[in-house]
Amino acid sequence: MKHVRLGASGLGTSIYGLGTATFGDSTDEDEMVRVLDTFVDAGGLLIDTADAYTDGRAEQLIGRWLRTQPAQVRERVLLSTKGGGYTTTAGLNQWGNTRHNLTRALETSLRSLGVDCITLYQAHTWDPLTPLEETLRFLDDAVRAGKIRYAGISNYTGWQVQKTVDLAGTLGLAAPITFQAQYSLLCREIEWEIVPAGLANGLGLLAWSPLSGGLLTGKYLQDETPVGPARFADTTERGKMHDAYVGALYSRHVVREGTWQVLKLLGEMAAARNVSPAAVALAWLAGRPGVSGIILGVRNAKQLADNLEARWITLDDDEIARLTDASDPCGAGYPYGHFGAMQRTRTIE
Repeated sequence: MKHVRLGASGLGTSIYGLGTATFGDSTDEDEMVRVLDTFVDAGGLLIDTADAYTDGRAEQLIGRWLRTQPAQVRERVLLSTKGGGYTTTAGLNQWGNTRHNLTRALETSLRSLGVDCITLYQAHTWDPLTPLEETLRFLDDAVRAGKIRYAGISNYTGWQVQKTVDLAGTLGLAAPITFQAQYSLLCREIEWEIVPAGLANGLGLLAWSPLSGGLLTGKYLQDETPVGPARFADTTERGKMHDAYVGALYSRHVVREGTWQVLKLLGEMAAARNVSPAAVALAWLAGRPGVSGIILGVRNAKQLADNLEARWITLDDDEIARLTDASDPCGAGYPYGHFGAMQRTRTIE
């Protein structure tokens, strides 16, 4: 598997990481073991989780799996987790990026995972109530105490990324080396400001939902309502927050002009290569500027194996251009769109 550096740090990782949001929910422990074994056998290194995933069960299950592994696997795996996100069991001071909550969250994650140090610890979301200096000093203290190796951020806007890096530099604190953001052929708006902010500051991009919740797998058809167990299927079994998220995501993409053209193009390229559309979509994303990792979220080992076909694919320039043009987000007004393109392509002749 291709190895890259996490941002401007010297830490190497696999270009494909493993997301674990389904662990303890749609992925039971037996299947989780098969998923993790498949991942490490394929050369995967980065396992990404969060204290908010299935209200902490995901971290606990990963910890149980780690304890069964030989020393060489435990030493090779890079653990990435997040704190500060909301869970259904959170009390008043049990979410957000306060020193109080992040201390509680980090200690819980260390116990659940059964480790003394976490490779990459990320603030799960921006917290508008907590002073940024408080969050950054906590992360710096955690690095100095040897409880985390590196800090990262997740789901920040462009100005939030820049403010975080600037303040860390001004105060002489450990700056984040990564940022996580949703990124795929069907979700490219982060290219307008968030990706440039990351590139300008040497932050590695960890892309989550790289298949847009399964839309890029080829299993959804135009004008057909999806049925279970697909993520966008109509169901009453999932929580209200999840329903609201996937419902909005699905409706947004199915009505967007060009979505089905992107899916058609993916299908044609996949058929020509005798691979899955998902593998082609992931290969395109792996070549985007600033990408240090692609977080694969799967329910079972078969899905993971199908996605990992991407590691053998190198798209040619024509394929990349066709996918990039077809998926270009439309409707961007000033200061993006044509004006932003002129800024990016300005030359001196």
